[in-house]
Amino acid sequence: MKTRLLGGIAALIVAIIGTVLLVSYVQNADKRAMADTETESVYVVEKAVAAGTGVDKMADAVVKKEVPKLAIAAGAVTDLGDVHQKVTAVALMPGEQLLSTRLVDADAFLGPSRVQVPAGMQEITLKLPIERVVGGKIAAGDTVGVFLSVGDSGAKAGGTQLTFHKVLVTAAQFSNGSAAKPQDSAAEEEATKGALTAKKSSSSDDTYMITLARNSADAERIIFATEFGHVYLSKEPANAVEATSGVVNSARLFR
Repeated sequence: MKTRLLGGIAALIVAIIGTVLLVSYVQNADKRAMADTETESVYVVEKAVAAGTGVDKMADAVVKKEVPKLAIAAGAVTDLGDVHQKVTAVALMPGEQLLSTRLVDADAFLGPSRVQVPAGMQEITLKLPIERVVGGKIAAGDTVGVFLSVGDSGAKAGGTQLTFHKVLVTAAQFSNGSAAKPQDSAAEEEATKGALTAKKSSSSDDTYMITLARNSADAERIIFATEFGHVYLSKEPANAVEATSGVVNSARLFR
């Protein structure tokens, strides 16, 4: 009886030792595999990183790992200090190496809701309600007609005019500054990328931020109308006919 008990205990001890040795072997497999391989420490993405994220805010999303030199991609980042002022140009996925080619200067990142302002022009931003921005369907990259309307409360003075044609929209955002989200379907997403849709952020109100590219003189007139009157935008594509009847006021309204 005693012999059986001792035999059972011995078998249990042997099983435990075997299990410990097996776990240790598996845990050290990677180290053994890398023992004869030349490696280098590079940063690897561990958590998804959104486009436009600053490198200085990515500390918890990337980790430095030993990677075989043959597997290191061109431009792999080995020191965050070298790129600490950069932002991600695209979204980064877990498992990929952090590459300098996917990082850009902060002022060069445009994102999905912006387009480059043409040389020689400046940008102005108008905060407008939905009915003045074609129901919120204006997107970055669209061209719009700009209607300026000024006058007293009785509309006895002043007037309204389609003053500027095919003005480039360089940004389309919700009133809280967040980028507008595209529609759900792939076709609508491509067609309305960066557009202002009804799916507003909960922290946004019923107004929109539309940024226009215009020269100094035109910008002055638009700002004046914004301060002392109203501005309406029409969606005016490249093939739209540019026509105006001049300034419309109470005297000309019913002609």
